[in-house]
Amino acid sequence: MLNEAVRVIARVTSQPEKVEELKSILLNLIEPTRHEKGCVSYQLLQDKTDSAEFVFIEEWANASAEAAHMTTSHVQEALSKAQPLLAKAPDIYRYVIIA
Repeated sequence: MLNEAVRVIARVTSQPEKVEELKSILLNLIEPTRHEKGCVSYQLLQDKTDSAEFVFIEEWANASAEAAHMTTSHVQEALSKAQPLLAKAPDIYRYVIIA
């Protein structure tokens, strides 16, 4: 049986003086996202040596669930609020398990 699960690694970098403000926005994504249909796992990490670096580690049941996540109101609101706080555009990588 083909595994349709999708793993996402999304790296978000804050402007140095905006770390706490961005962190608050990102933390507000956790609970509503974890309750979304198709969300298997959703974690937010912060780099120990560079507090401006955040990484989401996500697992979705399938690509459709991950795509739906990106259209939710809480994600769209977070993207809008976070944009002026970012040092650069987020790096988002999507993977499937092959072995």
